[in-house]
Amino acid sequence: MDFRVGFGYDSHRFAPGRPLVIGGIVIPYELGLAAHSDGDVLIHAVCDALLGAAGLKDIGTYFPDTDPAYKNADSTLLLSKVVDLVSEKGFVVNNLDCTLVLEKPKMKPHIDAIVARLSELLRCDSERVAVKAKTNEKMGFTGAGEGIAAVAAVTLRTL
Repeated sequence: MDFRVGFGYDSHRFAPGRPLVIGGIVIPYELGLAAHSDGDVLIHAVCDALLGAAGLKDIGTYFPDTDPAYKNADSTLLLSKVVDLVSEKGFVVNNLDCTLVLEKPKMKPHIDAIVARLSELLRCDSERVAVKAKTNEKMGFTGAGEGIAAVAAVTLRTL
């Protein structure tokens, strides 16, 4: 059995007039995230982790922010396409571990829904998906409440 490890990172600044979408779930908050797509910072990090583990190029290669087809795109659709690419290479998700870095909004009430959505999109059991949220203790752009960062680590295994 072949195992692969991938790491992903993404960050977006807050922007008014947009919904806040994290892990495929709309989170009630007065600000969304600035991005060409829906700005789902967590899914973008997960996509890069998957692509890296499979030896593929980064998310921007497959879904460039210069392509109008991805303007306000639903990132769950992008993740589904990435999972298809990974499957074509002969891999399935073994597990995913990710962390959101933000001061607000509080994520604890939404973690279970995010885990359920990600496991559905990744075609794996929810026990193989971990999502955590941390503050940055008021340091840096996330600590100042200017945006959100996400990191993701994934392992893939052959079918």
